[in-house]
Amino acid sequence: MNNTVLLLLALLAAGSAYGAGDAEAGKAVFTKLCAGCHKIGPHARAAFGPQLNGVIGRNAGATADYKYTDAMHNSGIVWTRENIATLVKDPDGVVPGTRMKLWWMGNEQRMEDLLEYLQANP
Repeated sequence: MNNTVLLLLALLAAGSAYGAGDAEAGKAVFTKLCAGCHKIGPHARAAFGPQLNGVIGRNAGATADYKYTDAMHNSGIVWTRENIATLVKDPDGVVPGTRMKLWWMGNEQRMEDLLEYLQANP
């Protein structure tokens, strides 16, 4: 079997067992989909998007080192796991006028993995 088929089978198997997320798998999701704009970890700083340390439980538009849109800053959103999942799936639907542009192509298990990774980085 070639590597592409093995990867596809692994992704299908992971997608069929929804449940608690896996932070290590979430790191791979973050690296692929989020790290181009966001940073996370001990030395994270704002980049094209805000740093995401401690994002779960934080008010939207609250980090001092990033210039948010008025829409995000004034949204009144507190970033829960549910709010983050909804934003990732439909940024403009959650905060019309946000600069965040993402086309989520994952499944629920990948989302849970991503959320576990975010939660593991307070």
